[in-house]
Amino acid sequence: MQVAVLHRADYQVWQFVSGGGELGETPEAAARREGFEEAGIAPSAAYLRLDATAMIPACWFSAWPSWPDGVLVVPEHAFAVDVGDHAISRSTEHDDVRWVHYDEAVALLRFDSNRVALWELHERLYPSPRAKRAAFAAVHHRPCACSPGVGPPAR
Repeated sequence: MQVAVLHRADYQVWQFVSGGGELGETPEAAARREGFEEAGIAPSAAYLRLDATAMIPACWFSAWPSWPDGVLVVPEHAFAVDVGDHAISRSTEHDDVRWVHYDEAVALLRFDSNRVALWELHERLYPSPRAKRAAFAAVHHRPCACSPGVGPPAR
C-alpha cells in the first residue's frame, strides 16, 4: 500500500489532505470538497470514514481570532480514499507530494492524528495479530507548534 503525503508550504510539514468544514457541511462532505480542492480527487470517489478522530488546537488556524472566545480546539475526522490510477494534483497550499509506503509515511507525517489514521487504515487492510505492541516505528519527537516559544514558521 502506498499513500500520498503532501508537504504544506506555509508550515513546512508533511500531512494528509486536510481542511475545515464550512457552516452546515458534514465531515464527509468537507473531506470530499477538500480532497478535490487540494489534490484533485473526484468528489464521487469512494471515501471510507475511519474511526480515528482528534482535536486540533485552534491556534493552528489563521481565522481563530475571529472565532467565538470559547473555541479552543477543532475536531478532526479522518477518511481514506482509493484514487486508483488517477493522478494526484496539488493546490498552492502544498509544494510537494510523495507516494510512499507505510513506514516512510509514519516517519514523514508531522501530526500524530495522521499517523493514527494511517495505522487504522493499514490494520483494516492488513490486519495484524491482536496483541499489545508499539503502533509506530520510532518517530522523532517534535515539539507542538503551539508550545510556548514554538509556533508555525513565519511567512
